[in-house]
Amino acid sequence: MKEKINQAIEKVETSSKIPEEKKSAVIEKLREWQEEEPAIEDIAGHFEQFWIELEPIFAELGWI
Repeated sequence: MKEKINQAIEKVETSSKIPEEKKSAVIEKLREWQEEEPAIEDIAGHFEQFWIELEPIFAELGWI
């Protein structure tokens, strides 16, 4: 999972869609999570819950 967080950090650093003033805060939080194993598991849980909530909407739109 730490590798995935490193990838996320790289994406944030190079993203043109994230405002420069917000990048440092996002990267800082990702680095904090990288050091905390329970936080890493928490991220996975949040994304899973996010998907469960949005999957029906995406399906209705015909996106999946």
